[in-house]
Amino acid sequence: QVHVVESGGGLVQPGGSLRLSCAASGRTFSTYAMSWFRQAPGKEREFVAGISASGRVTNYADAVEGRFTISRDNDKTTVSLQMNSLQPEDTAVYYCGQGITRLVPRDPKGVEYWGKGTLVTVSS
Repeated sequence: QVHVVESGGGLVQPGGSLRLSCAASGRTFSTYAMSWFRQAPGKEREFVAGISASGRVTNYADAVEGRFTISRDNDKTTVSLQMNSLQPEDTAVYYCGQGITRLVPRDPKGVEYWGKGTLVTVSS
């Protein structure tokens, strides 16, 4: 059984930073791409960042390019999202997803297993 668990959310002021972590277990971690999505109230779940199974390829949404960095540790079976220069529009529940293949899923349909999410609130 696959488990995906996020951590690291919280309240941060505009311009601040947060680091989200995601731990996955239950199948060979290094075989699957991982992605972060987010969902704000009243909006659809949207792609934020993804990393291929090997870690050599990363993708970012335009809205976070240059501010967020995704990384993974295949030995520890974890993926992280470093978020800098946070803005109120980044407020959302952030979900970690394990993909179906080695390739980065940019669409929620490409995610096979989801975590329950962690809330990030950016407010003064």
